[in-house]
Amino acid sequence: MLMKITKLYLETSVWNFLFATDAPEHQESTKLLFEQINENKFEAYISRLVLDEIIRCPKPKQTLLLEQIKKHKPFIIEPSLEVNQLAEEYIKNGIIPVRYIPDALHIAYAVVGDLDIVVSWNFAHLVRSKTRNEVAAVNLLQGYKQIEICSPEEVIIYDT
Repeated sequence: MLMKITKLYLETSVWNFLFATDAPEHQESTKLLFEQINENKFEAYISRLVLDEIIRCPKPKQTLLLEQIKKHKPFIIEPSLEVNQLAEEYIKNGIIPVRYIPDALHIAYAVVGDLDIVVSWNFAHLVRSKTRNEVAAVNLLQGYKQIEICSPEEVIIYDT
């Protein structure tokens, strides 16, 4: 039976946790997720926003992160008016605070890109029940499909 490959939007924090030696359990989960991406269990996507956030990192971290982008070769979703308008809906509806526009944009990139899951370690604004429920409501009203917002630990496949 042919299975559809789950399409993951990897928000910037996921890339950062590849090097998070201060959080070894999260780092291990992140590395396992990338192993599974490399085994074609998932398709990886990012946006120009992820690249912009990485480019703003100080060196040598920036270099390390860009090397990981080259190594894992995620598909890149380009900016669009549709992405910006959907992000504005999330902010207008109080889902994401206005000062955290990039968080709203990450979700919007994934939704407009017709992806399945936003993967993030951002528990403040993204990986939260409230955010998932309210994004689902806005997406329904705006004619978009549901999207999951999960941590890498929720996404990786554990062999039983």
